[in-house]
Amino acid sequence: MNATIALVDDDKNILTSVSIALQTEGFMTRLYSDPEAALKALVENPADLAVFDIKMPGMDGLELLRRLREKSQMPVIFLTSKADELDEALGLAMGADDYISKPFSQRLLIARIRAILRRAEVSRASESADEPVSEPIVRGRLEMDPARHRVKWLGQDVTLTVTEFLILETLATRPGVVKNRNQLMDAAYQDDVYVDDRTIDSHIKRLRRKFREADPEFNAIDTLYGAGYRFSEE
Repeated sequence: MNATIALVDDDKNILTSVSIALQTEGFMTRLYSDPEAALKALVENPADLAVFDIKMPGMDGLELLRRLREKSQMPVIFLTSKADELDEALGLAMGADDYISKPFSQRLLIARIRAILRRAEVSRASESADEPVSEPIVRGRLEMDPARHRVKWLGQDVTLTVTEFLILETLATRPGVVKNRNQLMDAAYQDDVYVDDRTIDSHIKRLRRKFREADPEFNAIDTLYGAGYRFSEE
């Protein structure tokens, strides 16, 4: 994979270490410690995907994304601190594709980059006249468009990260069927990245919270203690 990844962070140690890890995996990298310079460069010559730190002096990552989105739909992953849930939600609403909390595993970041690039490639292929468009998934009040990474509940848009989308897609594809944590991890982390059981539980909690913002009565994701989770169309 010769995709180009742009890294924007005021911490040059993070820039260097992540760049080395990405280059080892076959990616090309472009590094920016100045968000203003990054914006100009990415508008003039977009990368395949960008990774932005949220907390940067001057222009922060949220403002950088806002201004980038005026010109480009380039996929973007945010690096956040664990206490920045408000920033995460705002970033996703503004068009970020995913976020990873610091301190983060470089293997996990690379897995998320690959997943987003794959999804972007599928989306581009589905828009080609020569390629069939992936069928939407409709399960009761849920509508999912895998090719365009769009989700609606009761007709309202619900913004999900790539990881959350993959977990929900796995559950909704076979409603009523229980999926254990290992099965959900295999669906969401397809690049042999180790995550513990609590990671899936955290994603499920976030999914429920996001859907309850659209519908306070949302209860379509059931927990079966000791077994896993299932999606109900009822």
